[in-house]
Amino acid sequence: MLEFLLALLTTATVGALLIPLLRARVTTTSRFDGELAIYRDQLAEIERERASGALSENEAAAARLEIERRVLAAAAAAKTTAAPPDALHRLLPPALALAIPLLALGLYLKVGHPGVPAQPFVAGAKPPAEQSLDVAQLVAQARARVAAEPNNADTQSALGEALTLEADGTVTPAAVEAFNKALALQPGDARSLYYLGLHDSQSGDSTAALKRWQELEAKSPPNAPYLPVLRAEMARVAQAAGLPANTTMPQPSREQQEAMAALTPEQRQQAIRGMVEGLAARLKENPQDRGGWLRLANAWKVLGENVGAIDAYAQADALGLVDARVLADWAEAHVRGLKPGEPPSPAAVAVLERLEKAEPRNGLALFYLGAASFAAGDKPAAARRWKTLLALLPADAPIRAMLEERIKAADSP
Repeated sequence: MLEFLLALLTTATVGALLIPLLRARVTTTSRFDGELAIYRDQLAEIERERASGALSENEAAAARLEIERRVLAAAAAAKTTAAPPDALHRLLPPALALAIPLLALGLYLKVGHPGVPAQPFVAGAKPPAEQSLDVAQLVAQARARVAAEPNNADTQSALGEALTLEADGTVTPAAVEAFNKALALQPGDARSLYYLGLHDSQSGDSTAALKRWQELEAKSPPNAPYLPVLRAEMARVAQAAGLPANTTMPQPSREQQEAMAALTPEQRQQAIRGMVEGLAARLKENPQDRGGWLRLANAWKVLGENVGAIDAYAQADALGLVDARVLADWAEAHVRGLKPGEPPSPAAVAVLERLEKAEPRNGLALFYLGAASFAAGDKPAAARRWKTLLALLPADAPIRAMLEERIKAADSP
């Protein structure tokens, strides 16, 4: 009702301002009248110059003839152009002045929210009442799905997520209960593992959160859509707690760390090797632990035990294809023991080809697959890979000279 009263008040105000405009008479002057006045002045100027002797009789007559021709042409053009009626001049401005505010009011009543307080514009934002309603509806729908399918892991984890959203991102005890039920029904449920890790972090146990998330990352397919969010959260929690985001070695306890501090470097290295061997022994009893195999592979790689690392990477890959980052580590473990000029083994080539497919510009894959192609007699393929690598290298790269020599050899008949 208030909006209509404001509209009537605006209309009345505009009408009062337009009364003088409606009463005024609009006098229009055609273009021909203006042109005719100019031509008259020109004729008078010609007559003055003839009288003063500046123009001869013949020149004055020619000038008058030209001006008269222009007057006739202007008159003909004026007949074809109809002047707008006076009514249009009088009524158009008031009509526009009244129509614009009425149109704006109509649009506001159609798409605006008259009952919502004013707030800064945010693209895609909904009024607070609508946002609360959406979350409440989400929770209600999730509870209804759980009531209909209590033994469905997806419905349980969806309820936990809805309850977390309702609590502004806090994983509440009710949400934890729903996530635990989902894990009991489906032990590898990614959504439940993520939010339970978030609950660990919110409870102050960052180590438990990172451990849970690392296991989830290790079990996830390389193209899982949630991995970027998961890794960003791992990095955030690890930075806040002063912990490594990605543990590659079995972490000793505080007592073990204090005991190792008193050891010599050789004794400390032996103690680390003992922990790695202990992890390997546990994995023999639980060979389905893909995350454990990845940690073992990284640990052997750090210790320089490439054979052990290669085997552990293969075990993890058999449980779930590894992503490009792990493929690069696996390929590096394969080629570490090669002598200069020695081509990679067939097993290494298989890993390198998968790495090249995932990352076509990976330098490790380009160099060693080029060596494998050259050793197999496929010089064009070797030259193509090495030239691609050469274009990627900086101008002062030490390997450039050696790579250029190999390209020459590959290009020679």
